[in-house]
Amino acid sequence: MTEQYQKTLRDSVALRWTALLLLALAMFCAYIFMDILSPIKELMQTERGWDSTAFGTMQGSETFLNVFVFFLIFAGIILDKMGVRFTAVLSGAVMLGGALIKYYAISESFIGSGLETWFTNNLNHIPVFEQLGVSPFYAGMPASAKVAACGFMIFGCGAEMAGITVSRGIVKWFKGREMALAMGSEMALARLGVATCMIFSPFFAKLGGSVDVSRSVAFGVVLLCIALMMFVVYFFMDKKLDSQTGEAEEKDDPFQIKDLGKILSSMGFWLVALLCVLYYSAIFPFQKYAVNMLQCNLTFTGVDPESFWASSSVTIVQYIIMLVVAITAFTFNFMKNKGMKYFMLMLSVSSLVIYCYMGYMRQSAESIFAVFPLLAVGITPILGNYVDHKGKAASMLVLGSILLIVCHLTFAFILPAFQGNQVGGVIVAYLTILVLGASFSLVPASLWPSVPKLVDAKIIGSAYALIFWIQNIGLWLFPLLIGKVLDQTNPGVTDATKLNYTAPLIMLASLGLAALIIGLILKVVDRKKGLGLEEPNIKD
Repeated sequence: MTEQYQKTLRDSVALRWTALLLLALAMFCAYIFMDILSPIKELMQTERGWDSTAFGTMQGSETFLNVFVFFLIFAGIILDKMGVRFTAVLSGAVMLGGALIKYYAISESFIGSGLETWFTNNLNHIPVFEQLGVSPFYAGMPASAKVAACGFMIFGCGAEMAGITVSRGIVKWFKGREMALAMGSEMALARLGVATCMIFSPFFAKLGGSVDVSRSVAFGVVLLCIALMMFVVYFFMDKKLDSQTGEAEEKDDPFQIKDLGKILSSMGFWLVALLCVLYYSAIFPFQKYAVNMLQCNLTFTGVDPESFWASSSVTIVQYIIMLVVAITAFTFNFMKNKGMKYFMLMLSVSSLVIYCYMGYMRQSAESIFAVFPLLAVGITPILGNYVDHKGKAASMLVLGSILLIVCHLTFAFILPAFQGNQVGGVIVAYLTILVLGASFSLVPASLWPSVPKLVDAKIIGSAYALIFWIQNIGLWLFPLLIGKVLDQTNPGVTDATKLNYTAPLIMLASLGLAALIIGLILKVVDRKKGLGLEEPNIKD
């Protein structure tokens, strides 16, 4: 009886999923801020003078400190020594601090300030980093972009710390249970933040008929305050769990530097890490340019400013419909009654069609790309449940890479062929974006639950930190590369909606091909060394 009481929180389905919800909602808010400027790249050029290189350099700065100051490695050590709850609250506070700096940089009050003058005249040449070609600033970079980059660096430290903390927290609450389903569900909810960002960032920037890009960032700052509160609530819930089970992860079996050798000596770990950096580098940097890519490849016509489709209310209506799609698609997986199950499916599909129609009528690239996570929300529970009970995680990684390649090549060569064909272009865009989102859902449902199979439990935090650090190299490099490639392949093009995206998209498809090759190698190594990646998480 005592043992049952000690495990009450974790054994309770409702309570462990409540813990997951707190973590997922915090990451939902973080994902919104992560891409808060992505759907308004065009406005950043007209309102703040950021060309593609400045935009890409600022976007890539998110991971600069994580990569070059090794902050993620320190974050993993902090996580292993201090535990999930302390690191969760710390990460929330760091994210909020960085976000406030970024908000000030983009606000009207920064323009004409002494700080703007100082940043204009300084930090144009960073010794060592400039020689290595990895400087976060460059001569001629707008001062607002420099300060925004500084804030984004700090936010990035908190965001990636939060990422590894959430992963470790899910392992703590779900190990031996529906862990893949939990991780996939967390990422599905978090990625709704991408859709939310795509819909509301332009909404706030253009609110009231006047353009103010700082309003979008302010929206993200408010949400990060909510994220911090979610982590604080989780802190007390996690503390209660430890008091009941007698666990004290930050005191028992303490982390030692030599433990890193156990991680680095695992071939399976390196293959998973390489696959992760290649795959995510083809997704997250793309998100930052996706709206502008659609603006450049789809033919849009002006909407009557007096019509419903140009009103602010249509944004709210469309977002509510999007939530209906997400909720019904997700709950469909858990319905026992067949009649109710298929009713949910029909409601989800019909709501998705309505959402897509509204995106077309709005002639809005932002609302078109916002469908990105919707299919993923519906299929992630299926994939997670399959991995938990049937396995095949490595096979899913291979399938995700194949879909990634197909989608980027479609954006590069097929979508531009539909320019001038309004309906056909939008249909191709919607289908490709939905499939890309489905591809993305394959990774968290299969990759992240595989890490505990590769390393000891006490160094899971450090293992996740190392994978995230390697991943962050790509997340720093490729936003920068995309911006530079765009400027170099579009000489003299000043209209941000007339850029040719073929070269960057081919580059991203190449990353998918490399990920596919690594995934196939991983399957072979798993079979030879018995890593257990193809085995189910829940043993009967």
